[in-house]
This record gives sequence, structure tokens and C-alpha cells, in this order.
Amino acid sequence: MSQSIAFYANAVPLSRERHRDVHVAQGEGYAFARSINAVPLTLVEFPQAALEYPIVIAGEGETLAPFAVLGIEDRQNLFIDERGGWDGRYIPAFVRRYPFVFARSEDGRNFTVCIDEAFVGVNREGKGEALFDAEGERTPYLEKVLAFLGEYQRQHVRSHQLCVRLEALELLEPMQARLSMPGGRRFGLSGFRVVNRERLRRLAAVDLEKLARNDELELVHAHLLSLLNFDRMVGRLAAAHGDAGGQPPPAAD
Repeated sequence: MSQSIAFYANAVPLSRERHRDVHVAQGEGYAFARSINAVPLTLVEFPQAALEYPIVIAGEGETLAPFAVLGIEDRQNLFIDERGGWDGRYIPAFVRRYPFVFARSEDGRNFTVCIDEAFVGVNREGKGEALFDAEGERTPYLEKVLAFLGEYQRQHVRSHQLCVRLEALELLEPMQARLSMPGGRRFGLSGFRVVNRERLRRLAAVDLEKLARNDELELVHAHLLSLLNFDRMVGRLAAAHGDAGGQPPPAAD
């Protein structure tokens, strides 16, 4: 499973000197995410995201995190329509924060706010929202962006910590999703892990209690239920390949 964030083509540190006259027009659609087949997800997003996307665990070490699966093939997002719109009720926060992002310093202690100057909505023609006012101070829009980025980072850390605990409890196992198209073609997606239901049932009471007390046990169940969304992706994948007919459910190993 690809974990690329390739839609950040030219992210540079945000500064008054460089971006004082820059505006951001957010109404440009989501075509920038067309080639991304999975994006990181935070725990607070699980209740809404689980209704639409398969939620899986991917990465190793510091990159271990939940991901929302958006496509089965590499560089494929099945939730972007022909016009670049998002064909889904819930848009992951990772996508919504674009063109802004936090860049971590080499020692991992500090973060710098960056903006992707390659985003088509970034302009100096006064279109959209200004980042700085005439005095060079942050605009209310930029303050909202910074607050959003800060909260996203806090939730990202919490999400990573839960994945680390699930790994330490030996609850994670590799999974491969295999999808069969109406015309007989088969597609597969691997490179991710999911919670093993049987191991979860056998988990020690003290560990189950900790997960429940932290409101994380229900999120684990949301993750497991979200895997049924692979069924729905068969129809999207068939449409992307021009296949017609029924939608047989995928098999998962």
C-alpha cells in the first residue's frame, strides 16, 4: 500500500517576508489528491471515516499510524471524480489541511508551518483568503489554519500511540484485500495490518479495561467494521475500469 504524500510538490516554510501578499483560494477542488491511494487518519475521525473508508494500520516505528484506504491500485484515488471533486461524505483532515503542513526538524523536537506553493489556489492576485494583513500580522484565516494544524498534530500523536500499543499487545496481523471485478479481473492490496479479532477476544482483562477506559476499544471496533468498506470499493474500482455487472464481495486474507 502506497503511503506517499506526493501532492506536496513544493512545500516551503511560511514567512511574512515571502508570503506577505499571498492569498489562498481553497475552492479549487481536490485534484491534487488524485494519485494518493491512502492517507493518514486520526482517531477522532474514526466514527465518520469508518462509514466510508477501510481503516488500516501501516508504517513502522515513528511512521506507524492509521490510514484511510482510498484506492486499490498504486497512485489511485477512487474518491476523486472527473472534475476533481471529492466523491464522498467525509473528507479526511489530512486532505483538508492542504496546502499547509507541519515539517518536523531533524531532531524531531520542533515543527515549522509550510505551504505548498505549487497548489493552484496559492496566488498573489488577491483571490481567496489573505495570510497576512497590511501590517504583516496574521489574518484570522491564518490563525484558524494554525489552530487546525496544531490540533491535527496532537491527534496524530495520539493515533500513533494507540497503534504502538496495539502492536505491543500483539494484536496486529498482516492482511491482503483481494477484489474480483464483474469481468473476472482480480486486484489486490497489501502492505498493511489490521487487528486480529480472535487475539482481541483473548486479550487480558486489564488490557481490555485500559482500552475501554481511554475510549479506544470502541475505535478498534470501528476499525474492524470499516473493513467491510472494501466491498463498496469493488463498485468504484469497476467503474474506474469501465466494468459493468454485479459487485461480488472481495476476499480478505
